[in-house]
Amino acid sequence: MSTAQYHYASGKRKSAIARVKLQEGGSGEVSINNEKLKKYFTGMQPEKVLSPLTLTNHAGSFDIVIEVEGGGKEAQAEAARHGITRALTLYDPALRPMLKKAGYLRRDARIRERKKPGLKRARRAPQWAKR
Repeated sequence: MSTAQYHYASGKRKSAIARVKLQEGGSGEVSINNEKLKKYFTGMQPEKVLSPLTLTNHAGSFDIVIEVEGGGKEAQAEAARHGITRALTLYDPALRPMLKKAGYLRRDARIRERKKPGLKRARRAPQWAKR
């Protein structure tokens, strides 16, 4: 029976929330919502998710299990990146300055603006008719 060390963290972006579990000494397997990383995300998103690991030269040294909910695929990828970054700082606090300089530790606070009364959307006013 192995006593694997886990590091838990959560990341957020817009309305997407990612819960990340980093397991030390893994084979480098990454699963998101019980699917492989490349199957769940397409295009540049897998590289975006794993960018904190490649920056710190820890790619392939952790097994990562991520649960994401809410938002779109792009926001989910950035939330997963934020969660992985936070879990890495729990694993090794010496990595914090490098990750902070890259901007991965900052929680992107830009969220959708609420709809205002009398307007069609947050700022879109009804069309004005002269006659």
